[in-house]
Amino acid sequence: METHISTTPFGRRPVTLGMISSQVAAKAMPADLTVHKWHVFQNIKEARGALGATDRALAILDALLSFHPDTVLYGDSELIVWPSNEQLIGRANGMPPSTLRRHLAVLVECGLIIRRDSPNGKRYARKGQGGEIEQAYGFDISPILARAAELKELAEVVRAEKRAYRIVKERLTICRRDIVKMIDAGIEEGVPANWGRVQQTYQAIVGKIPRTAPRQVLEAIAAELEDLWAEVREALESFVKTKNMSANESHIERHIQSSKPDSKSESERGSGNKDEASGSAAETDNVRSLPKRELPLGIVLDACPNMLWLVKGGGGI
Repeated sequence: METHISTTPFGRRPVTLGMISSQVAAKAMPADLTVHKWHVFQNIKEARGALGATDRALAILDALLSFHPDTVLYGDSELIVWPSNEQLIGRANGMPPSTLRRHLAVLVECGLIIRRDSPNGKRYARKGQGGEIEQAYGFDISPILARAAELKELAEVVRAEKRAYRIVKERLTICRRDIVKMIDAGIEEGVPANWGRVQQTYQAIVGKIPRTAPRQVLEAIAAELEDLWAEVREALESFVKTKNMSANESHIERHIQSSKPDSKSESERGSGNKDEASGSAAETDNVRSLPKRELPLGIVLDACPNMLWLVKGGGGI
C-alpha cells in the first residue's frame, strides 16, 4: 500500500521556505550515510549560537534523540520518533507545554528536525502485517544526519573563534598587569621617563575596554596596550643597561686604585735594596780609606807560609 509523507504542519502552523529547505536536504541524503548521533549533537551544542538554537531547544533535541533506539544513524533507516508531549517534557527535565511547543518550533526553524504530522496532529506509528513500522508520524531527525558534515565544520569555526577570543582576553590581562607593575617599578627606581603621561595613556586605553565586545574590538585594544608595553619595557631596559655600564666602570676604577699600593711597595722595596747596596759600597769605601801600614817580611811569611814557596820558585824577591 502506497503512503504519502507529510510535509506540512498540522493546524494553523504555516509552512516556511526553511522547512522546505530541510526537507530537500533530507531527501537528497545518501542512503549509505552513517553518523554517531551524539557526536552530531555535540557539534550542534557548540554551534547553537550560529544556528539560532536555544538551550531549552537543545534539551528537547536531546530528548528526541534519546527516543531513537540506535546510537549510529543510517541514511536508509527509519528516522522518525513519535513521543507524546508528556514523554518529551519528562525527558527534557520538565517544562510547561507552551514552552515545549515554542522550542520545538525553534528546532524546526533551525532546520534540525522536520514535523511529520498525522491528519489529526497526533504522533504515532502504524505497523504492517509483519510487525515492521509502515508509517510514522512525529518528528523526523534526518536533517541532523544530512547536515552532519556542515554542523561539524560550523562547530569547528565556533571553537576556533572561542579559542581566539580566549587568547585575546589573556593578552589583555597580561598586558595590563605588566604595564601597571612596570610603571610602579620605574617610579620607585627613579627611571627617567614621563610616567605621568604613561599612566594617562594606559588609563585612556583601558577605559575603552567594554564589558562585552566582539573579538576584533578587543584585538585592536590589545594591540594598543602592547605598543605601550613595549615603550615602558624599553625605558626600563635602557636604564638597566646604563646602570650596569656605570657599575662596570666603577669596578674597573676600584681595581686600578687597589693595584697602586702594591706598585708603591715594590718601589719602596726597590729603594730599600738600593739603600743596602749603598751601605755595602760605603763600608768598602771605609775599608779602603784606612791608613796603609808596612809589615816586616817575617810576619808576612808566618801568616802566609806559601809565600816562601813562591819566592823560591820565582827566584827570590
